[in-house]
Amino acid sequence: MLASRPRGTELPKGLDAVWDAASGIVRKLAPRRRRFMAMAAKVLAHEKDYSDLTDARLREEAQRFREVFLRGRDTRDVLYRAFAMVREVAWRKLGEKHYLVQVAGALALDAGCVAEMATGEGKTLTATLPATINGWRGRGCHVITVNDYLAKRDAEWMSQIYGFCGLRAAHIEGKMPPPDRRSAYQADITYCTNKEVCADFLRDRLSLGSLRGLPMALLTKIAQGAGAGTDRLVMRGLQYAIIDEADSVLIDEAVTPLIISGEAPNEEQVEAFTQAADIAEQFAPESDYRINQRYREVDLTTAGVRKLDQLAEGLGGLWAGRRRREELLVQALTARELFVLDKQYIIDDGKVVIGDEFTGRLMPDRTWRDGLHQAIEAKEGVEVNPPKDTYARISFQRFFRLYKKLSGMTGTGAEAWREFWQIYHLPVVLIPTNRPCIRKHLADRVFATRQGKWAAVVEEIKRLHKTGRPVLVGTRSVQASEHLSQLLEAQEFDHQVLNAVRHAEEAQIVAGAGQPGRITVATNMAGRGTDIKLGRGVVDLGGLAVIGTERHDSGRIDRQLYGRAARQGDPGTAQALVSVEDELLPRYSPHAARTLAKRYGKTEREVSSHLVRRVFTSAQIKAEKLALRQRKGVLRTDDWLDEYLGFAGSES
Repeated sequence: MLASRPRGTELPKGLDAVWDAASGIVRKLAPRRRRFMAMAAKVLAHEKDYSDLTDARLREEAQRFREVFLRGRDTRDVLYRAFAMVREVAWRKLGEKHYLVQVAGALALDAGCVAEMATGEGKTLTATLPATINGWRGRGCHVITVNDYLAKRDAEWMSQIYGFCGLRAAHIEGKMPPPDRRSAYQADITYCTNKEVCADFLRDRLSLGSLRGLPMALLTKIAQGAGAGTDRLVMRGLQYAIIDEADSVLIDEAVTPLIISGEAPNEEQVEAFTQAADIAEQFAPESDYRINQRYREVDLTTAGVRKLDQLAEGLGGLWAGRRRREELLVQALTARELFVLDKQYIIDDGKVVIGDEFTGRLMPDRTWRDGLHQAIEAKEGVEVNPPKDTYARISFQRFFRLYKKLSGMTGTGAEAWREFWQIYHLPVVLIPTNRPCIRKHLADRVFATRQGKWAAVVEEIKRLHKTGRPVLVGTRSVQASEHLSQLLEAQEFDHQVLNAVRHAEEAQIVAGAGQPGRITVATNMAGRGTDIKLGRGVVDLGGLAVIGTERHDSGRIDRQLYGRAARQGDPGTAQALVSVEDELLPRYSPHAARTLAKRYGKTEREVSSHLVRRVFTSAQIKAEKLALRQRKGVLRTDDWLDEYLGFAGSES
C-alpha cells in the first residue's frame, strides 16, 4: 500500500508533490467500487442472523457490539455483522432497510472515502451505519450537514436507530447556548453544520489561550482547577466526521474563512467608506481603472492614481496615506463593478446580506472582509457598520484537515477526485445507483444573446407544460430567477420561485416540484436536502424536466441541478439553454466570447453547434483550474498564519 501523508500537514512540494499525485492516481485506478460492493454482499449475507431475533435479543447484540468496538477488538467480519444488525434495526424502527448500494456507500465512508451517490439514493440513511459504528468507538462522531434545519431533522429522525443501539444523538443549532452545545458534543453522534462546528472549535481555542493540545490542557486543569480555561470548552476533540454534500463543504466553501471577531467602533473608518463611494462615482473604466473579470480585481491606472491624489487632497485622516486611500478607492470600485444586487447579495431590512452563490441561501451571519462589506454598504446607501477586530480565523479547508478520520457523501464527486486527494487525501468511490438511471441528458442549446435565451426558455417551459410534465428551472442568481418569474407572469403561467429572497417555505416548494404541471424556478439546487418525488401519472408523462439557464463555473454545480431529474430509476430529462453573453464565457474565455459575438451578432436565433458547445466546456475547465489554484493558495496562507495565530494546531 502507498504511504499517505497526514491530513493536517502542509501541501507537498517538488518531487514530494509528484509522488503524492501519483499515489492519488493509483488509488483512483484501484477497483474500490467492486471491492465495496463485494463487501456489502457479505453484510447482506448476515441478514437472517438478526431478522429472527426478538427486540430484546437485538438490543443485547447491540450492547455486545458496543463493547467490542469500544475496546478496539473489531475485525472485518465483526464490522459486517455490526452493519447487518444496524440494518435490521433501521427496518424495525423506520421501515427502511439499507439497499446493497447503500451498504457499499457506508463501507466507503467507514474506510475514509468520499462516496459519490446520486440524488435520491438515500445518503441520510446510508450515514447511519458508519455513524453507529464510530459512535460505539466512544470518541464521538460528527455528521456535518448544510443547514440547521437538516441537522435537527436528521438527528431526530435517525435517533430511533441510534437509541435502539444504545447511543445518544444530538444536534447543534445556531443560537444554542454553551451548556447545550457541550451536552450535544458529549453525545455519541452529533449532527451540526460546518459553520457551527468550526466556530465552536475557534471559540474553544480562544478559551485555551496559549495551551496547545489535550495533554497540556489536562495538566493545566489538574494544576489550576476551575478557571483554567478548560471549563469553558464545549468540544471534546475532532475524531471522525461524515460530511454530507462533501463537494460543497470541502471544495466550494473551502476558501471561506470562518472568523471570530469583536466590535471595533471607528467613526473615521465609517466616514472614509462613505467618502470612497462618492469619489468612485467620478472615476471612469479603462481611463482611470481596469477590471480583471477572471480574477475579479480592479487596478487603478496611472491617470487614476493622479486623479485620486488630487481628489483626496485636503481630506486628511485615512486619505493622507497614499496606500490607504488607494485601498479605499479600489474597494469602492470593486463593490460597484463586481458585486451586483440580487446576485451576490440582497438588501434585507436595511442590511446587506450575502447570498451563497452555490446554494442560493442567505448568510446573514457572514460579512466580506478587508472593508469590502462596508464598501458595498456605502454603495447601497444603507448604514455602514465599522469593520470588526479579528480574534481568530481558520478556513474550512484547514479545519476539516484536522480530523483524525474524515469521509464524505456527495452526488457529484468524480470531477473533483484530484482535489479531494491532493487537499484531504480522500479517495473518491463511485457507488452505483440502486436502479439504473434512465435520465435523458439533451445537448446544450446555445443562443447569441441573453434575450434570445430567455425567450427560448419560456417557449420550452410552455411546450413542456402543455404535456403536463413538471418543470424545474435552475438559475445562477436571484436576479435571474426574478427576471424569469416576470417573463412567466407576463405569459400568465402559475409558478413557484425559490431563491435567497423567497426561501421561507423551501422544503415544501422543493418537495412539490414533481407534481403534474408544476413549474418551479430556483437558484442553485445544491444541498437542498429534500427529494423531489413525482406526482401521480408523472412517470407516464416522461418524469421531471430540468432546465439549466446558465453554465456554472464548476461542472459539478450543473450536475447537481441535473441530478434532480430521474431519481431512483424514474424517467426524466435535463438540458441547458445558455447564451454567449452569459458570465462564464466573457470571464474565462474572453477572446472566444468576442469571436462568437462578432460572428453571430445580436441575432436571437439558436447558434448551437458542437464547436460552440466545446467553447463553453473549455471555459468551464479554465474556471475550475483557477478555483483550485486559489484554494491551494488559501491553504498555504493558512499554514503561514498558523505560526502566528496558533489556533489550528493538532488535535493530538
